[in-house]
Amino acid sequence: MIKIIKTEKIPIKLWLSRIEPGALEQAKHLANLPFAFHHIAIMPDAHVGYGMPIGGVLAAEGVIIPNAVGVDIGCGMCAAKTTLKKISKDKLKEIFEEIRKIIPTGFSHHEKQQNLNAMPELINDLPVIKSQFERARRQVGTLGGGNHFAEIQRGSDGYIWVMVHSGSRNIGKRVADYYNKLAIRLRKKFQSDIPLKWQLDFFPADSEEGHQYFSEMSYCVDFALASRKLMLGNIDGIFRTKTSGELLLDEMINIAHNYVSFEKHFEKDVIVHRKGATQAKKGQLGIIPGSQGSRSFIVRGKGNPESFKSCSHGAGRKIGRNEARRTLILEEEIKKLDQKGILHGIRGRRDLDEAPGAYKDINEVMESQADLVEVLAVLEPLAVVKG
Repeated sequence: MIKIIKTEKIPIKLWLSRIEPGALEQAKHLANLPFAFHHIAIMPDAHVGYGMPIGGVLAAEGVIIPNAVGVDIGCGMCAAKTTLKKISKDKLKEIFEEIRKIIPTGFSHHEKQQNLNAMPELINDLPVIKSQFERARRQVGTLGGGNHFAEIQRGSDGYIWVMVHSGSRNIGKRVADYYNKLAIRLRKKFQSDIPLKWQLDFFPADSEEGHQYFSEMSYCVDFALASRKLMLGNIDGIFRTKTSGELLLDEMINIAHNYVSFEKHFEKDVIVHRKGATQAKKGQLGIIPGSQGSRSFIVRGKGNPESFKSCSHGAGRKIGRNEARRTLILEEEIKKLDQKGILHGIRGRRDLDEAPGAYKDINEVMESQADLVEVLAVLEPLAVVKG
């Protein structure tokens, strides 16, 4: 931990020395919520989000806040080591191009619905999930846009790795939007005096609406994992075809960073909201990626209670998407990647929102959270397919 702010109702504990004003204001809003517990934890990759900073951890007593999870419910990373210790540039290019062919990116979906066994089983009567289920069968196993990626990496352990970062696609956004709007409509019912402009409307966890949101959110978390598994499985097929290697999928690491969890901290049963933060219990394996031009890390959690046993979910944005497209120099960003020999997809100004210059230095981020995680392996990027 680097800094503690004690000016609000409860402390704000920060794992970064500088925080943008908008994110700090949102952290103060969290610290003044009547149901916020013990302190607010802000990870070193923090930046402004909707309602709550991305890179924030909130433990609440008795309530669930949809906007403290966000629209990409269950978004996270999966990583798997291959049996390969080296790969030629030509093979890398072949695999890179095949990934681009078989995994839809951006707003693209599969042309056909995927097999039902690729989807989490729909058990409960979940209104939003039920209405979106058939459409989601074309979205499962697709990358999406923004900062989502599929990356081939060289590990410090001597092996080639594959990492996928993706979320719950449109099904998660539909759930998030529906329940955030519902929480706003029910402000009077739940006697909320939280300023509307804070964007932190809630449900009591024991209410019908609270139970229903949690069930739909949990399905989205499962859907996002199923989607990442399907993509890794398809990438495994490419490796088997193009090389003599395969992904060790039975050793796959998975970690999500947008969800609500019922946990016990400081001897209290609380509802932990992680938005752009991952769980880092003692001994728990995790993944912290950098930008597409920098290294990623396989880590083991230290179970630090001060962060509610959490850590960062990545490097974190240094500048917003529009600012990146407006201010970064295309030729310089391409040069950064080309000089490292990384296969990438930056072609024009519209791609600059995901250029290396838009992100914080991942090495500084890792130094800031040395008390939260232990590094097990460092993964250097070889080829990156961005959403």
